[in-house]
Amino acid sequence: MTTVAEAVAPRAQAGVATRVWRFVKRHALTVYALLAVGYLMLPIAVVILFSFNHPTGRFNYVWNTFTFDNWIHWNSILGIQSAVETSLEVATLATLVATALGTLIALALVRHHFVGRGATNLLVFLPLSTPEIVLGASLLTLFLNTTSVIQLGFWTIFIAHVMFIVSFVVITVKARLIGFDRHLEEAAMDLGANEVTTFRKITLPLLAPAMLAAALLGFALSIDDFVITYLNAGPTQTFPIFVWGIARVAVPPQVNVVASAIFLVAIAIGLGNVFWQYRSAKRTRGVA
Repeated sequence: MTTVAEAVAPRAQAGVATRVWRFVKRHALTVYALLAVGYLMLPIAVVILFSFNHPTGRFNYVWNTFTFDNWIHWNSILGIQSAVETSLEVATLATLVATALGTLIALALVRHHFVGRGATNLLVFLPLSTPEIVLGASLLTLFLNTTSVIQLGFWTIFIAHVMFIVSFVVITVKARLIGFDRHLEEAAMDLGANEVTTFRKITLPLLAPAMLAAALLGFALSIDDFVITYLNAGPTQTFPIFVWGIARVAVPPQVNVVASAIFLVAIAIGLGNVFWQYRSAKRTRGVA
């Protein structure tokens, strides 16, 4: 009896070990992904949590009591509202212009062969591979040598942001164009539509999700940028520059409020874009 029990025990242990190993193999990627997402989201969760804090001093580092006053009076800190408005204005204008330019450049690179096409592709990737400090310093040198035409301020920030956002738009829209079914456009023209109508009714709606994704990415990059903006801002103050300046003497909870609001709005728009892409893909499959 003892011999049988001793023989069964190792087999039972081996069976448990096998089941554990199978579970780990089956769910390891999921667990890893959840840990990675948690690691990325934890700082954001802390920022949102401390936007409801009522600190006892000038620095919002230690939890004290819960309050909604920070959200109600988010603009009570001198200069924060104008900085946020400037950031939103620059990001909106730069995103609109960069999305239009980037889409046209992507169409030219994918659908047309012309002299300098390879060089254009290289130029598109340069802002992505160049450190921000180099881009910012180069643009500053350019603007300082054209002070008779333009002064450092809102418009120099706008030009700088358009320059680096365009690259992200081109890459995003190019990826969509490479997988684009040209037969849909050909079918529209066979049915009598001219090139303008085909672009407006077929091409543009199918490119719209990629354009929106590129615009959201560009907006996020613009509103978040500090290095290039700081070097070319002159007296103009955006929200990142405001935070950098005030952080030396205080970190009020209103900074957390603005950061949390931007994040939550971005998440809502991003989810809306995902839903739109899903609906567009479903509609395209239905047509096919």
